[in-house]
Amino acid sequence: MIGIIDYGMGNLRSVYNAFRSLGREATIANTPEQLRDARGIVLPGVGAFGDGMHNLREWGFVEELDAQVLRGGKPFLGLCLGMQLLATTGFEHGENSGLNWIQGKVERIKFPKGNEKLRIPHIGWNEVRFQKKDGLYAGLGESQSFYFVHSFVFKPNDPSVVSGVCDYGVDLVASVEFDNIRATQFHPEKSHKAGLAVLHNWSEELC
Repeated sequence: MIGIIDYGMGNLRSVYNAFRSLGREATIANTPEQLRDARGIVLPGVGAFGDGMHNLREWGFVEELDAQVLRGGKPFLGLCLGMQLLATTGFEHGENSGLNWIQGKVERIKFPKGNEKLRIPHIGWNEVRFQKKDGLYAGLGESQSFYFVHSFVFKPNDPSVVSGVCDYGVDLVASVEFDNIRATQFHPEKSHKAGLAVLHNWSEELC
């Protein structure tokens, strides 16, 4: 069973329906205790970094996630804001501490000279070049297009955790993979066949 965290920040139903379409048993977890029987944990998210961390703390999820994922090794998948919250610090509406599972920072997208006219937020389909061709991207070739909606980007201190990159005027981190932790900046649940393939590959790790 896959536990999808409800902390008031995600489009939970789309994620739930995507896993169900793959034949995976999933449940929406409203309390930390509901995650204990899950074989894998998904942290979706839409919204601001500080609000996301506030809700995770207030609703008691941070300690449970640290115990189950960071120390217990349970498979984890972060989506969009759920990837950004893995960072040490986020700078959306001020400076806020994150989960600090992968050291780094989350900053507003900044373009080099000549690309300043590109729109922020970055909304729409963008090709992701795979740095790692197993894990989330097994069987997907060199690259695929996925759906993005974001204004901030995760910048890990260790580039070896980056598994996918997209070009939007500048290279942006599209996904990270480290030990039992997987996360994407894009929305696989909104990315048609390629997105479902990513969710399938992650859920196969639970077997």
